[in-house]
Amino acid sequence: MKDSHVAEDVTRAAVELFATRGYANTSVQQIVEAAGVTKGAMYHYFESKDDLLFGIYDSLLSLQKAHLDEIIARGGKTDEVLRAACIDVLETSIDHIAEGAVFFRSMNMLSAPRQQDVTRRRRGYHDEFAALIERGQREGKFRDDIPVALLVAHFFSDVHYLSHWYSPEGPEGKTLIAEQITDLFLTGLRRTDAVHP
Repeated sequence: MKDSHVAEDVTRAAVELFATRGYANTSVQQIVEAAGVTKGAMYHYFESKDDLLFGIYDSLLSLQKAHLDEIIARGGKTDEVLRAACIDVLETSIDHIAEGAVFFRSMNMLSAPRQQDVTRRRRGYHDEFAALIERGQREGKFRDDIPVALLVAHFFSDVHYLSHWYSPEGPEGKTLIAEQITDLFLTGLRRTDAVHP
């Protein structure tokens, strides 16, 4: 095995084991056996099991934040930008379904400073998402009778539960699922008097 692949193989094995067995029930020995590497090789890249777990959060948070920033930077009509953001976070969550399972089930297993870092970064993402909704409200496109925090929580509850029910082997692909969930959310978000003056 090439040394450059060790970190990837260890991460992949950790994601699979954390998702299926749970973080607390997975040992470093099980991870290195699944990855086909030695403990020494693993510890060359990761200081601890906590390091491995945080890497899963860091990777997914960085990916989705970079995508959101790019979508917002492209500009466009508010509802179209929000739709693109919704579809992206759903598609990337489906692409990383095992990481998502770990993400929402193992947060309390991270060390306290890393829990705080993840919370801060998630809040930053949600704040940008909320700002799009608020922009649409100011433009008269989105309803303003429900607190924005509740609207954001409503959408992301669907994202959080993807790993509980979505299967890549299912009849519907990720893009269709992402579009359907997004359209349901946006239909509930739009002002009815804006649609039917």
